[in-house]
Amino acid sequence: MKSEMAVRLAVVVGVALMGGSVWAQTVDPTHAQSAHMNGAPASVVRAFDVATIKPIPPDGRPTHGWVGMRNNVDGMEFAYQNLSELLCTAYGYKSVRFEGQVTGLPEWAVNQKYDIVAKMSAADIAAFQKLSSDEQERGREAMLQSLLAERFSLTLHHGTKQIPVYELVVAKGGIKMKDAATDSEPPKLGKGEDGKPRSMLQWGKDTTIMQAYSMKSLVNILSIPAAFVGRPVLDKTGLTGGYNFTLDWSIYSASDAAKNDATTIFEALGKIGLKLDPATAGFDTVVVDHVEKPTEN
Repeated sequence: MKSEMAVRLAVVVGVALMGGSVWAQTVDPTHAQSAHMNGAPASVVRAFDVATIKPIPPDGRPTHGWVGMRNNVDGMEFAYQNLSELLCTAYGYKSVRFEGQVTGLPEWAVNQKYDIVAKMSAADIAAFQKLSSDEQERGREAMLQSLLAERFSLTLHHGTKQIPVYELVVAKGGIKMKDAATDSEPPKLGKGEDGKPRSMLQWGKDTTIMQAYSMKSLVNILSIPAAFVGRPVLDKTGLTGGYNFTLDWSIYSASDAAKNDATTIFEALGKIGLKLDPATAGFDTVVVDHVEKPTEN
């Protein structure tokens, strides 16, 4: 059972932790289209230099030993992804998924899986390294949007959909977490090159240690499917900075907790002075107007 969970973590948590790439964004309906189309820094070329798209045969199995997306220094790589999953990555919906997030795709586009390797030119790689992590994220999204438009003859428009969410808020009585900037105890998970505690987490069997962890990072983790929270989670705590705390909950026991066999995330958050309030929020969606099978490499 633990090995099966490890495989699942490699798929969904790996995306969450590589470059902070989990997104659970609500949008202003009046700005739904521009929210992602115009988000890339102007200094970045909005197209990959070369890209290989390999269709997986019907009923084919993953061939790379992993499934999903990963960022490389020279570009992006995708393994066993369909067009819906590629669109979710291109428009910032990497881990928070809901029904109706991508609509208008023909049946073949939903069923067909692809392996894709997309690379930047040497000049673009050098320019890319000068950008912040957020600017790099926006740049990759813009390049992937261009790739899908060109190779799949893709056209689309944006919409919004109201869906159930949880809002992470401070519980009555206040937080029971330590501010990482003033915590006098030695960091449990080590320090970075700057001498400050690393912002990171450590999964245990039934607990999770979080060090110098922001509330934005926490809601990103809670929003991934493997957390079994059941809804996207939005940060409404008003807390800034990083905090040190231990949750009496783990991704490894999340499925058991969902079946009432272990401490639930709701109980665990209560112990550190946080809670999840049910709410609804509008999320950006993609509506495909036209798509064709990809051109040859």
